[in-house]
Amino acid sequence: MALLKFHKEGARIILVACAISVGIVLLADKFIADLWMQKTLQITVLLFLIIILQFFRNPNRTLVVNNNHVIAPVDGKVVVIEEVYESEYFKDNRLQVSIFMSPINVHVTRFPVSGKVKFSKYHPGKFLVAWHPKASEENERTTIVIENKVFGEILYRQIAGALAKRIVNYAKEGMDVVQGEDAGFIKFGSRVDIFLPLGTKVDVKLGQKAIGNRTIIAAKS
Repeated sequence: MALLKFHKEGARIILVACAISVGIVLLADKFIADLWMQKTLQITVLLFLIIILQFFRNPNRTLVVNNNHVIAPVDGKVVVIEEVYESEYFKDNRLQVSIFMSPINVHVTRFPVSGKVKFSKYHPGKFLVAWHPKASEENERTTIVIENKVFGEILYRQIAGALAKRIVNYAKEGMDVVQGEDAGFIKFGSRVDIFLPLGTKVDVKLGQKAIGNRTIIAAKS
């Protein structure tokens, strides 16, 4: 049986949550005489701890690097597949594929392709719900562009949601990155947009469940 792993970005929160949970359970056992109230509080606290632990889980998903594939960088639901005007970097039309992550999804971000990081920028912003049409332009977000040998330049954008309060991005300009490796983390609800060259064959459908490091977003033969 594989050992459950947690992302390093959750280390502090997990330690604090564990300490608080243990403290409340012990205090409830000592100071709350009513058995029903005592057990209700203890179970509530333990459920809260389980939610924190599952949010920061980091499943081991190795893959064989394939430059002919764009792999899903995150877990979630495909909510957008459309041609749009990308105004920050390309300043032309691109094919956008967006994956929405609920709080119960794995929130590790992985590099969708291998290549060199050509652009990496953080934008402070609002915390609109992640599926809001303006979230891609107005929410807190990071924009990363990777130059890949097969697809050319691929842009992906980490977007904070209504609950997300911190985006972690490990991509720095000039870095050589490998498909599937840890690219960052978005804490508590979010979305990732991927911008592909027009004419790219997309291998996912609207409403499909995407799995990071498993689902092929686009492919070239």
